[in-house]
Amino acid sequence: MSDFTCPQCQTLNAAADFERQLWACGKCSYHSRIGWQNRLQITIDEGSFNEFDSGMASGNPISFPGYEDKVREAQESCGTKEAVVTGRCTIQGFSAVVCVMDSRFMMASMGSVVGEKITRAIEYATANKLPVIIFSASGGARMQEGIFSLMQMAKTSGALARHNKAGQLYISVVCDPTTGGVTASFAMLGDVIIAEPGVTIGFAGRRVIETTIGATLPERFQTAEFLYEHGFADMVTGRKELPSMLAKLFKLHGYKPEGGR
Repeated sequence: MSDFTCPQCQTLNAAADFERQLWACGKCSYHSRIGWQNRLQITIDEGSFNEFDSGMASGNPISFPGYEDKVREAQESCGTKEAVVTGRCTIQGFSAVVCVMDSRFMMASMGSVVGEKITRAIEYATANKLPVIIFSASGGARMQEGIFSLMQMAKTSGALARHNKAGQLYISVVCDPTTGGVTASFAMLGDVIIAEPGVTIGFAGRRVIETTIGATLPERFQTAEFLYEHGFADMVTGRKELPSMLAKLFKLHGYKPEGGR
């Protein structure tokens, strides 16, 4: 890994230090983008992950030119069939279902397979009385799938409504970036919404909003800290503290660790 220049404060982080800090800036705590492998490695208990639907891959429902090639390239570079990896695991001994979006895969845009995998994972959690944690990091809907992509907003939201009705916990962990249709659906529906420090969260882009409303937006608009200050996130939590925070939330909501009482 090469040295990392923080896009937020412009500090140069040495590669070894950057990795030791779990890919976060040592000065301002900005959390950079990481792949699904690193996300699981630093969050869940070692050896506990049981993946769901690993072979599920996108088709080309509206015959978009070149789409198959883009998907194939993303599969090869990310080591997964789609932009989200789902499965069951334990976090500090607590059983949970996790969904991890990987922004390296076509900016983790939400197509029909992403929506289907997330929906199936939520439904598994509902049936097995487990909490769900979704790590969102997405540019929004996948334009190459047209209306099929937009339908995933309703499908995932419906699955979460049933999970909530069953009395189970959903924790949304919002990572960089979380925008568009993902923000407008499952990312902001958490019983608890946790944002990583410094990340971008929003629906439309700053320029689009400013043009629409005819006003200049605040400098820190669409950052995790701005959303927390204005009540759209419950906490801003770093990666090092996240596993213990998740375990505390599980315990607070009545879940017990495996083998515990």
